[in-house]
Amino acid sequence: MAHTVALAVDLGASGGRVVSGTFDGRMLELAELHRFENGPVAMAGQLVWDLPRLWAEVMAGLRLAAGRHGRAISTVGVDTWGVDFAFLAADGELLGNPVCYRDARTRGVLAAAERIVPRSEIFASTGLQFMEINSLYQLLALKQATSSILAAADRMMMIPDLFHWLLSGERSNERTNASTTQCYDPQRNDWAFPMLDRFGLPRRIFAPITEPGTTLGSLRSDVAAETGLDGVKVILPGTHDTASAVAAVPADEPPSSRPDWAYVSLGTWALVGAELDRPLVTPECLARNFTNEGGVGGTTRLLKNVCGLWLVQQCRAAWQRAGHGWTWDQLTALAAEAPPLVTLVDPNDPSLVAPADMPEAIRSLAGRVGQPVPESTGAVVRTALESVAAAVRHTLGELDSLLGRRVSRVHVVGGGVQNRLLCQMIADATDRPVIAGPVEATAIGNLLVQMAGAEGPVDLRAVRAIVRDSFVPERYEPRDAARWNDRLGR
Repeated sequence: MAHTVALAVDLGASGGRVVSGTFDGRMLELAELHRFENGPVAMAGQLVWDLPRLWAEVMAGLRLAAGRHGRAISTVGVDTWGVDFAFLAADGELLGNPVCYRDARTRGVLAAAERIVPRSEIFASTGLQFMEINSLYQLLALKQATSSILAAADRMMMIPDLFHWLLSGERSNERTNASTTQCYDPQRNDWAFPMLDRFGLPRRIFAPITEPGTTLGSLRSDVAAETGLDGVKVILPGTHDTASAVAAVPADEPPSSRPDWAYVSLGTWALVGAELDRPLVTPECLARNFTNEGGVGGTTRLLKNVCGLWLVQQCRAAWQRAGHGWTWDQLTALAAEAPPLVTLVDPNDPSLVAPADMPEAIRSLAGRVGQPVPESTGAVVRTALESVAAAVRHTLGELDSLLGRRVSRVHVVGGGVQNRLLCQMIADATDRPVIAGPVEATAIGNLLVQMAGAEGPVDLRAVRAIVRDSFVPERYEPRDAARWNDRLGR
């Protein structure tokens, strides 16, 4: 890869940022240029994403990038969360703000869908984990409601596709995000049209699949004029944030059907999985509710979604509303002082999806399942963190069974790497070394895939060699595995 500067727009469900990456031919250097808040907004009885404000924040970040790097900037690409989407009409008009996956419109839709197409056949067509938030059930909710927006839609665009359209004027459906929809067939690398036809969903809204590393074109003239970014190309990264994060895992083995390492992409969610060279669509995967999602370089991310730091994020928000301004470090310190392994709950329990008061929801759940009720702030946070670690342990055991081998190490990437207490808990709970880092894996993967794509097909091993040269991870060895084995054995 040549010396270059690229820009990553990294949008998450709770915040976004614009990050620049400067590559000198061997090492990548990052600079965060702009950070902003994100979150769904209640509007007319729905939870929606505030797209105009997000676009204004992205533009502000691009202007700052032009001021810092000027004409050195060559490319830009966007990654976001999965499953959510918006529609364009045939004339290119945007049909409303995208609805948030936490909106109530999909409640009960999954069960209704299985009465039309059996669960086993949906899985055989898509290889995807069953979650009511998936795009398929959002689309079926619109169909059930005889939505005028669905009737007028000409193109469905996932959230990063939407931003790439705003940047370049080009419509695309990038593979890694399309693969989160439960409308995509990973074995055929195309939309699962036979299944979609059975649900009565219109084929016209699904565009041909595009790969990470594809160049869409230059910035629209109005965007270039407003930001000062002239001649910048829009190149698709792995647009699903986990795909970008996994591309930045500093492993050196090629993808295989039986890898020796697993990953945890740790943020609001903890995505636990392995990178394969082909999809694994089997009855065992269906029984364990694992998912096959697209990765960079034609890989498959075999994984399961586990609730991650969402529990602590929402506890902190509740305490802030009550006037307690705990910092993240203070909460972690309080958790470290609390007695270990007293209370464990299922972090994916439906009562913890979007409660009004997360600390009370955790206490209530603990009482309902016969666990000691955590009273202090530190005990609540420790319960949340240890419950996530226990869920990672359980999911990793399932993954071992699917792969037919016990993976020897766990790569933890993403913002959750900064929680050293949780990283140690994962090492202890899984009884395996944890290699933690890079923290900025999503932005790094986004940037390096853009840079690689500018020169031809993306070489994933070359991308990871740059990650290893540029960033030093931290290693956590298991220290208390026996206590975890004893507790979870019970």
